[in-house]
Amino acid sequence: MKTIANLGLTSLVLILLFFSCKKFDPATSESLEDQKTTTDSTAISSSAAVEKKDGKQKFIRTADIKFKVKNVVKSTYAIENTTQKFGGFVTYTSLQSTIRDQVKTKISPDSTLETTKYTVQNDITIRVPNTQLDTVIKIIAKQIDFLDFRLIKADDVSLKLLSNQLSQKRNTVTQKRVEKAIDTKGKKINDVMEAENALANQKEANDNSIIENLSLEDQINFSTITLQLYQNETIKQEIMASEKDSDAYKPNLGIQIIDSLKNGWYILETIFVFLINLWPFLLIGFGGFFLYKKYFKK
Repeated sequence: MKTIANLGLTSLVLILLFFSCKKFDPATSESLEDQKTTTDSTAISSSAAVEKKDGKQKFIRTADIKFKVKNVVKSTYAIENTTQKFGGFVTYTSLQSTIRDQVKTKISPDSTLETTKYTVQNDITIRVPNTQLDTVIKIIAKQIDFLDFRLIKADDVSLKLLSNQLSQKRNTVTQKRVEKAIDTKGKKINDVMEAENALANQKEANDNSIIENLSLEDQINFSTITLQLYQNETIKQEIMASEKDSDAYKPNLGIQIIDSLKNGWYILETIFVFLINLWPFLLIGFGGFFLYKKYFKK
């Protein structure tokens, strides 16, 4: 009976150890972590409006994403490298730091602690080949710490392309007819001028259709991704040398006395020179006083 009890207790301990090991199995933890990464990566990806090779539809695909990252500068470099790797290019980037608060605290007679609170953000616009849009977005998703929003659009412009092509053909036919009319029937100068103006308008309309189609094809071939990156508020502390008070640079009492004596002597010299400059007036004054005493006083 005692042996059976021991076997039962041993079995119970082994079962508990088995479930404990399974619960903390590193492989299981890695699997969960991979699943989380996959979930984060697919949170902003989209396969909407993927063109078929033999399909007639043409899409202009754009993406607008705002998210928080751990470090804006590092994420910016990673995104730019990814863009270049998949044949894209950066059309706009605005990386800047915004100071929220700045405080200076004097910690010693000659040292000051400067505390700066700031945020870093970057607005990026990139263009990537349409076939690489989903791949690039999935790679960018690895930089996301918190997703604010994601907006992906696919505008079907196949009918617009067809309309421009038909308009271009009509304009070409009309242009040829006007040119022929000018060469064969244009005799009067007024008729020729009117025909030339009509021809110029047809050429302009034809050129506009061509340019618009080229613009649409460019937007079809290269998708535009607009990104807004930001990070948590950062605090930077730096110890700086304190500015000394101007009173600390005043000379001592002895030097001040010597300077005062020099200044007094300079003032006396200035007064003496000024009086010397007035010698004609002094001479006239003494002469007048002498004459007054000698003649007028009697």
